[in-house]
Amino acid sequence: MSQFGPDYVRAIAPYQAGKPIAEVAREFGLDEAKIVKLASNENPFGVPESSRAAMAQAAADLGRYPDANGFELKAALSARYDVPADWITLGNGSNDILEIAAHAFVQKGESVVYAQYSFAVYALATQGVGGRAIVVPAKDYGHDLDAMAAAIQSDTRLVFVANPNNPTGTFIPAAEIEAFLKKVPSNVVVVLDEAYNEYLAAEHQFESSTWVRTYPNLIVSRTFSKAYGLAGLRVGFAIAQPAVTDLMNRIRQPFNVNSLAQAAAIAALNDKAFLEKGAQNNAEGYQQMTAAFDELGLQYVPSFGNFVLVKVGDDEQAGARVNLALLKQGVIVRPVGNYGLPQWLRISIGLPEENATFIEALKKVLA
Repeated sequence: MSQFGPDYVRAIAPYQAGKPIAEVAREFGLDEAKIVKLASNENPFGVPESSRAAMAQAAADLGRYPDANGFELKAALSARYDVPADWITLGNGSNDILEIAAHAFVQKGESVVYAQYSFAVYALATQGVGGRAIVVPAKDYGHDLDAMAAAIQSDTRLVFVANPNNPTGTFIPAAEIEAFLKKVPSNVVVVLDEAYNEYLAAEHQFESSTWVRTYPNLIVSRTFSKAYGLAGLRVGFAIAQPAVTDLMNRIRQPFNVNSLAQAAAIAALNDKAFLEKGAQNNAEGYQQMTAAFDELGLQYVPSFGNFVLVKVGDDEQAGARVNLALLKQGVIVRPVGNYGLPQWLRISIGLPEENATFIEALKKVLA
């Protein structure tokens, strides 16, 4: 089949998703009900009841196409972030936003800048348009913004910055990001990917959407998949000035956010109690996880998301070996060898009992 498609498409390594519970049950002969999945940074509380009710009401119109422009969802986001509705682009998850940005702003052969150990979709989006990746070495497993600014070349069209970063969990304070934005040439688009923003403690939170008024080349990307519990519905959005959103909406697929997803997102956006419950569980779960890692003498990267990156051995097979042993005990985590971190595993923070099951399984494996 090598005669089909351009070389840069054939060179893409498909995205590796976390193993589904049903697949692990089949593969290892386990009871699905007893399997714990801490692999994909999903919300352990699942879908908010407010969103369930909104979807039930919206289901009556499923014979009709969804609102292609997402009027009501954009209106809700506009009110929440104090931006005009035409500054918002809706995506089929924030992954869609990243792909749309690459297609809208990067031509074949032009360069895209992103950090080592940053989200795998940045590389996929770059490859998908035939772009040239400039991967800047990480600093303490996170972004080196000074080096990233220096790496921008005359043909650079896009820069991806994840904050907090996935899979390492590192965080960049507001002042450092704004200083970086001032250095970036005005013809280079910056995508600030904030998929885990809602998990930040109060002292670290800032509203990056206000910067969009100052920087016409900035896109702020958010998702409903994590803190809002809607991963299976795929809803994301971007905030940018009209010159940017106009181009993104020319690329965006019609009806890319379905009717149930739009209804659920509106309800979740206003469900403050659900967000607060999730944030509290996450903070307590982080302490539960890291206390266990400290007890076991394991190195981990301090995280600002809903997951922790932990080193489980010194050899190049450590991550794969420990991951397989955990799977056999019915615990699904995320190996990150594809990020160049073969000795590490990324563990999503779950409910207290799920975290405890993982910790006990890990102790058995390492023993």
